[in-house]
Amino acid sequence: MRFSYTFKVNGVSEMIKLLLHKSQFLNYISILDSNTKSNQNSLPNDYINYDLIAGVDALDVINVDSDSFNSLQNFHEKHSDWLFGYLSYDLKNEVEHLTSHNKQGINAASLSFFVPKYVLLLKGDILEIQSYENKQDCQQFLDDQHLDWKGKKNCVQLTQRDTKVKYLEKIEVIKKHIQRGDIYELNYCQEFFSEQVMLSPQHVFLQLNKNSKSPFASFLKLNDLNIMCASPERFIKKSKNKIISQPIKGTRKRGKDLDEDNVLRKELIDSEKEISENVMIVDLVRNDLSITACKASVKVDELCGIYTFKKVHQMISTVSSKVDDKTNFSQILKSVFPMGSMTGVPKLRAMEIIEELEEFKRGIFSGAIGYITPQGDFDFNVVIRTILYNSSSKYLSVAVGGAITIKSDADEEYEECLVKVRPIFEVLNFQFDEK
Repeated sequence: MRFSYTFKVNGVSEMIKLLLHKSQFLNYISILDSNTKSNQNSLPNDYINYDLIAGVDALDVINVDSDSFNSLQNFHEKHSDWLFGYLSYDLKNEVEHLTSHNKQGINAASLSFFVPKYVLLLKGDILEIQSYENKQDCQQFLDDQHLDWKGKKNCVQLTQRDTKVKYLEKIEVIKKHIQRGDIYELNYCQEFFSEQVMLSPQHVFLQLNKNSKSPFASFLKLNDLNIMCASPERFIKKSKNKIISQPIKGTRKRGKDLDEDNVLRKELIDSEKEISENVMIVDLVRNDLSITACKASVKVDELCGIYTFKKVHQMISTVSSKVDDKTNFSQILKSVFPMGSMTGVPKLRAMEIIEELEEFKRGIFSGAIGYITPQGDFDFNVVIRTILYNSSSKYLSVAVGGAITIKSDADEEYEECLVKVRPIFEVLNFQFDEK
């Protein structure tokens, strides 16, 4: 059983610098930052428990590519402990009879989690550390030096796997599928990538997190795999018997001044296209949650709420359900995976078409990063607005996408992708020629 100790610290930013410094000498670390101060007036409802949650160093690890959900459940039952890690989008191949044969630059397991040596739970300036060690050892952990990258600059030249012409052509193909009644909506994604890249993942995340201030930001290092994530979207959370999912559909950039910002926000509020996208995914989420829900417990807590973050306005809905005590966490995750906001409606046919049209294997992108508690509660984001980097192969991947409906304008969808990915380009100092 873990011991629990509390310390007074200097807040989130200093703790992140400390943990990023530590991560240079560790094979496993997960840092989950809610950016609470930046988003205190823009988060949908009060669903953030901590400013920061982290798992540091590994006591045991699981990496699997088959029977993944059962393996994760067994691993959790073996330890009855905290787990930190990710669920890959390619778990879809276990949930449905699907395959993935597209180009894969980031080689990673379908699912990877670790039992941490230290669990850090930070609220304000009060830090709780859960550990099997004594308080003096935990204090020594906190006394280590911080990270300082003043003046450091990352420059990465990215290659677009889809040209703009190819992208526009594929949107028209998707719309033909919609006209035929194959699907109603599909999330199409494209990849920007670079090879033989040398960079500091810690510094990149520090800059990306500062640049985006997203509520589900995360830095995850699993050996050579580094994930720098500025996600604004929660996938799914379990707290005792309550489940919530908060899909995002609908994006507008922030304005250059207050007047333009208000115009863009109002444009999102009034957009029939964005509302229809959001409603379709909400219906899909309701259906997914109903698989494990107690009778008549699925409800829409908020439909098409508009929330403002540092770089974008987003349309977010909240759907909830109640589950029985006998329903284990892996059953819930499998029943909703992968998330509807990154697939489409109906989900299976959308995933088949995605596999046909996309030029890369998504892998961790559009999967989920998060944690599972000893009691089987969990919280996972959606892996979007993310940089994936393998420090061994030196391959770097940035993917971005959007929902396509019959009302979609291909050029506008392309521009929306650039709005979403621009904060990452800024951090990598990549000048993209948008022609």
